[in-house]
Amino acid sequence: MTAGTERDTESTDQGRALVLRTSPTTPAAAVLLLHGGREEGPEPPPPLNLPALRMRPFAAAVARATRGHDVLVAEVRYRHRGWNGSRCDAARDAEAALARLRSLTGDVPVVLVGHSMGGRAALRVAGAPLVHGVVALAPWCPPGEPVDHLAGRRLYLLHDEEDRVTSAAGSWDFVRRSRLAGADATGIPMPTGGHAMLRGAGAWHRRTAALVAGLVAGD
Repeated sequence: MTAGTERDTESTDQGRALVLRTSPTTPAAAVLLLHGGREEGPEPPPPLNLPALRMRPFAAAVARATRGHDVLVAEVRYRHRGWNGSRCDAARDAEAALARLRSLTGDVPVVLVGHSMGGRAALRVAGAPLVHGVVALAPWCPPGEPVDHLAGRRLYLLHDEEDRVTSAAGSWDFVRRSRLAGADATGIPMPTGGHAMLRGAGAWHRRTAALVAGLVAGD
């Protein structure tokens, strides 16, 4: 499969699925997208997984923005629908996806793009050595979420302040605490979109793709 191809290729690692959207012969970098979910949900995601479908246009926008730069674009698939308290299932699956990516690409820089629960998972695992940055979309950032592992990471948290599912104030507090921990963190208020980022969707897609392209390029 060559760069620019958006065909599902599933690779499993202990039951976890990684779906490749673009796969250059010799990747120079990788982008991993993590979709949203629920606070609690031990069951598997349904066959019609709307949070995963919502990330498809983000994957396509990122692939376009990084075309010609040998960037592998992939999406994580969770074993469970929810975060599930101290089990932190989405974060565990993100760690497994990063390990799978490394087996496919070697030691190339990785950028994480996560929405809602996926944003929390991305931020939770961003201390992994190959992760250079995170773009978190309407992320779920509960009080007390750990930040000490984020020193030296570049973080962009995008949030519509009218979001009624996850808290923009929680995102801005996470940015503040991450900076104190040594992260290069930026909060970006979005003028519309709500939690699902449907209103003004194009602006969300373009902004995300531009931020990812900058992180991949080392800007």
